[in-house]
Formats: sequence, C-alpha cells, structure tokens
Amino acid sequence: MQKGTPEYDDARNAVVEILRDQARHGAKPLRYGDLSRRLAELGHDVPAYGGPLPYLLEDASLEESPDGSHPMLSALVVLQDTGWPSGGFFKLARRAPFNRSGEDETLWITELNSLAKHYAET
Repeated sequence: MQKGTPEYDDARNAVVEILRDQARHGAKPLRYGDLSRRLAELGHDVPAYGGPLPYLLEDASLEESPDGSHPMLSALVVLQDTGWPSGGFFKLARRAPFNRSGEDETLWITELNSLAKHYAET
C-alpha cells in the first residue's frame, strides 16, 4: 500500500472513521492490533506493525486537524505491552502543526481528554 494511492486513501478514511467512533465512546485507547483487525474487517490489509499504519495515523490526525487546533486522533492508538502511544505519536505531537508541549504523560492525557470532550460535543 503506497501513500497517495486510492487504496491508501481508503484505508486512511477508514482509520479516521474508526478513531472518531472510538473518540465518541469516551476516547478509550485502542491497541494497534485491534485497529489492524478492525481495518481488516473493512477490507484493508494493514498490519499492526511494520507497515503503513504509522503513516495512516499521522495522516488521520492531520486530516482531522490540519492546523493543529483540534485533538489528535492518533492519541487513541496504543501499544499492547505498555498501554501507551508509540514514540511516533509524541514526535508528531511536538512538531508543527500540533506543537504540543509538556511531559509525555501529561501531553497524552490532555489529548485524550480533549478528544473525549470534542467528540462529545459533535
């Protein structure tokens, strides 16, 4: 699956919808493996690790908030072993357009709370 192809765009759209739904239900974190399984159920072959999923998550966050003013959907996706987002989430959060600051834990919890609030209002 290559970025910029219809297949990639369809998978990104599916990621956005899955994560929006997750956010609407209290912004409970979702493991990479569970996201991969949900995508497979929708016909998208996206492995939990070693594939395009990190790019899809970045693009989902950027699509939802191109100017960085809204919460990051990718905050919902966590590693099974730690229950925390990957390092890629924190790198994305700290760069433009998001420019989030603070300790990792505070940043992540703030983002989850913002997602829950934002999607409760929509």
